[in-house]
Amino acid sequence: MKRYHKSVPTGRFAPSPTGRLHIGNLRTAVVAWLWSRYDNSQFLLRFEDLDERTVAAEHYESQQQDLQLLGLDWDDPIVNQTDRLDIYHDVLSQLVSQDLVYPCFCSRREIREAASAPHRSHAGPHYPGTCADLSSAQRSERAQTRSAALRIRGDENGRGFSDLVLGDQHFAVDDFVVQRNDGTPAYHLVVVVDDAASNIEVVVRADDLTDSTSRHLFLYELLGYEPPQYAHVPLVLAPNGDRLAKRHGAVTLEDRAGHGETPADVLSYLAASLNLCQPGEMVTASELRQRFDPAGLPTEPLVLEPNFLAD
Repeated sequence: MKRYHKSVPTGRFAPSPTGRLHIGNLRTAVVAWLWSRYDNSQFLLRFEDLDERTVAAEHYESQQQDLQLLGLDWDDPIVNQTDRLDIYHDVLSQLVSQDLVYPCFCSRREIREAASAPHRSHAGPHYPGTCADLSSAQRSERAQTRSAALRIRGDENGRGFSDLVLGDQHFAVDDFVVQRNDGTPAYHLVVVVDDAASNIEVVVRADDLTDSTSRHLFLYELLGYEPPQYAHVPLVLAPNGDRLAKRHGAVTLEDRAGHGETPADVLSYLAASLNLCQPGEMVTASELRQRFDPAGLPTEPLVLEPNFLAD
C-alpha cells in the first residue's frame, strides 16, 4: 500500500457540514488553528460530508464564514470527502484482497445487545465478533435479507499512545467497521486515509474521539502510513453535563449576536476558557497565535453556566 511521508508540517479542522458551528466546535477549531499557526505550519479545512442524509449544502459556506469571523484562515485546497470516494474504495479493495476485513450482517441493535463495553462516541460498543468466522454458506444466506458492512479484524492487545493534552492513553482495538452496509466508506477508514494523504502532523480534535485513536493507529500500521500525534481537546458541555447541542440555547455565533456579542467577544471567551487570556480580556486570533502554549491547555471539559445559554 502507498506509504505517505511527512513533508510540510500540517494541521487541520474537519467539520461535518450539517449545521452552523456551535461554540464547542469553534473552540476545537481555535485550538487546531493555533497549534498549526504558532509554529508556521499549514492549516487545512476538510469537510467530512459522506453522510448525504445529514449534510446541508448551505453549511459548507456558513461554517467557513464562522471560522473567518473568528479570524481563522486556512491553506488551499479545501477538501471534500465526497471528492475522494475512489481513493477510499481503492484502499478498501486492498484490505479485502489481503483478507483483513470480513462482511458483517449485524444490526446496531444486535451489536448493542451483544456487546459488553459501553457505547462511547465514534468508537461505539466493542463488537463481539458475531460474523467474524461465518462460513461462505452462512454469509450467502444472511446476504439474502441484509446488506453487509465490512469490519476489519482488530487486535485484542489494543494500542497505546501519548496524547499531547491528556497524556498516556490505551484502548482496545475490536473488529470495527470500515465500510457501512450501504457501501459508504466509514469514518475510521476515511479519517486515517485523509490525514495521511494531507501529511497531518498533529491531529487536534475533541476528546469524545480519544477512544477511537487506538483504532486509527491500528489502521495506520496496516496501511503502512506514518502516524501523526494526537491532541484531544476537552468538550464544551451544557449545564446539565450533556454534550453541547443546538437544543441547549444560544450556542452559535448567530445566536450569540442576538445576545449582543460580537465574534471578537466569543473568541475572547473561548480563549479565556483555554487559559490563553484572562476572563474579560479582549484578544484577537493574531494575538493568541503569539501567546499560544499547548502545555497550558485545560484537561477538563468546559461546563457552561445556565445563564450563558439563556435565550
